[in-house]
Amino acid sequence: MRVIQLVKYGDAEEAFRIAEVEKPQTGPGEVLIKVESFGLNFADVMARRGLYKAAPPIPGVLGYEVVGTIDEYGSEVKDMEKGARVVSFTRFGGYAEYVKTDAAAVFPVSGSSDSGELAALSTQYTTAHYSAYVMANIKEGECVLVHAAAGGVGIALVQLSLNRGCNVVATVGSEKKVQFLKTLGVKHVFNYLEGDFEKGIPELTGKKPDVIFDPVGGKNFKKNLNILATGGRIVGYGASDQLNRKKSFISSLKLLFGFGFHSPVKFMINTQGILGVNMLKVADDKPELLTRSMAAVVDMYNKGLIKPHVAKEFKAEEIAEAHAFLESRQSIGKIVLHW
Repeated sequence: MRVIQLVKYGDAEEAFRIAEVEKPQTGPGEVLIKVESFGLNFADVMARRGLYKAAPPIPGVLGYEVVGTIDEYGSEVKDMEKGARVVSFTRFGGYAEYVKTDAAAVFPVSGSSDSGELAALSTQYTTAHYSAYVMANIKEGECVLVHAAAGGVGIALVQLSLNRGCNVVATVGSEKKVQFLKTLGVKHVFNYLEGDFEKGIPELTGKKPDVIFDPVGGKNFKKNLNILATGGRIVGYGASDQLNRKKSFISSLKLLFGFGFHSPVKFMINTQGILGVNMLKVADDKPELLTRSMAAVVDMYNKGLIKPHVAKEFKAEEIAEAHAFLESRQSIGKIVLHW
């Protein structure tokens, strides 16, 4: 079978190669999926840059989610059939024609559902569901600020927050993205390239956010904290600010200092909380939580309550172009590749 291996850290056009390897063998509780499509996530860019410690060593195969059909399954797997179409979370290995994963992370889907939309469910919408409904426990009427709101997780957070009856505020980096978010029903969208959101968001909304979702980190975090309402929560699920820095000890220190150092007393006084989300850690230590959120978003998708937006589709062999497009930050929604 063919896999796309990460063989070198750095620019997309030099980082990957397609190789032939043996098809994986399934264990008792595992499922082997013949992959039709797989998605990209910003963590893939971080891994390609050598900035994601959890990624497999090179040469390795990235990829967190796939859409395909069941090829084989282990002796302990129940209620699954060969040939059934599924969407699945994978702990890496998704850039391949076949991938094995735990049966708990595999969900049947309609044969007619769009593969690009399905690919967004397992990582991006599951991350959003866990962040918004489990960790932050957003409530009707709360003001929710979503940074990078035109990305895959950002769009998911916007839709889930609107479904919960929240007042959503979004930050994006282009007028095109501003207009897109408004089509989703977001009334307040702030272009961070035209001003400082720390000042602009309170002026735009007339109030402080109750919940802030932030994949950027660094100095962004301190600005978030300055505008957070009493009883508010900040949910961090990434540190894309790191991508703007060189890979060095000094750069890592600058990122750390950007977050700042904060006493728990301050959070007690203001009744505020900081929450971190790492879905790989959840998958490793509490897989039942991942399964629960994945099942919820698949059910919501089937009922038409959420609809992922596909930014662009590529052939699997165009992995470098797909990575470059994601890294350009011009995309709106999910990037998907097809074998």
